Amino acid sequence: MNIRRLVTFRCELAEGPLWDPDSATIYWVDILGKAVWRADAGGDNPRKWDLPAHVGAMALRRNGGAVVALATGFFSLDFATGRCHVLAEPAAGQTRTRFNDGKVDRRGRLLAGSMDYGEHDPLGALYRLDADFGCTRLMDGFTIFNAPCWSPDGGTFYYADSARGTLFAADYDLKSGTISRSRIFVGPDVAPGAPDGATVDAEGCVWSARWGAGRVVRFTPDGRIDRTIEVPAKKTTSIAFGGPDMDWIYITSMKDPALPDDPADPESGSVYLVTGAGIKGIPEPRFAG
Repeated sequence: MNIRRLVTFRCELAEGPLWDPDSATIYWVDILGKAVWRADAGGDNPRKWDLPAHVGAMALRRNGGAVVALATGFFSLDFATGRCHVLAEPAAGQTRTRFNDGKVDRRGRLLAGSMDYGEHDPLGALYRLDADFGCTRLMDGFTIFNAPCWSPDGGTFYYADSARGTLFAADYDLKSGTISRSRIFVGPDVAPGAPDGATVDAEGCVWSARWGAGRVVRFTPDGRIDRTIEVPAKKTTSIAFGGPDMDWIYITSMKDPALPDDPADPESGSVYLVTGAGIKGIPEPRFAG
């Protein structure tokens, strides 16, 4: 197995890696840098789109372009012009929260959640954006919503509240896009670090980026630790599968703030490429709208 930096530059808060099999490129967002990035599979030809606000997540659209979850809601992003237009803004006027992480379900709906800017109070919520741009509030009470992803059949929804150190699993109705029977999947102290971004591989195992621990951890569907990949950057933020055979792993990280026990982390904010892990992922669906 080999791990290397994908690109030479570092982001303020790299998050949400997203593989596009159609163009064989990898996207990610820089939340605090207010940008979307794209590069070739191996890191060549990076390109940046500047955005008007903090960006928590991005999803590619079936008909081209993207949807970005900016601080207050969902906006379209035109890659040709770089312009953003509002689609739904459920948190308009709110200054204490911002959108933080999101992904598209197997039917093409985008689920994204928000967090408290101060990371102290349960002010965040989870929203669903449908193909007609209707927006539904699904859950409340998150301090730092994170880690949305689905089992291969789409029937189990995983998510986290990083402030609680807990990964949850819930039943997901693909027909209606609703969530029920939420329960703890992996509790705090099971693995080092706080649960940040996550994805599910082709075998149904959950890969969790562990913020502050410099690693990603693979959990089996029954919540057991199966594998760990050490990452040079302590503040690992998210993970995605990609590459020609969906067996490359992309890992993002955060530059600031510095950790008390490691205030000068020269790798922080880097994006990494892992090859030779021997595990395949599943391409993420595109937003249907």
